Amino acid sequence: MSSQETIRAWKDEEYRAGLSDAQRAALPAHPAGLIELSDDDLDAVAGGLPRQGGTLFGGSCQIWTLGCCPEE
Repeated sequence: MSSQETIRAWKDEEYRAGLSDAQRAALPAHPAGLIELSDDDLDAVAGGLPRQGGTLFGGSCQIWTLGCCPEE
């Protein structure tokens, strides 16, 4: 498989689905790592945490928003 075909297989899900089992097995790992994350994985990242204490970072609204906290 050429470099262009490999890159296309990484980027194009429909193209990748059309490859044979042997071709998909021969694809090298995507250099960026996982292409999709599960909801559980996304919930575990800091950006997935619920708001606490009035701001995304916790603590006082007065510090982060100059006292202009949105009403919840």
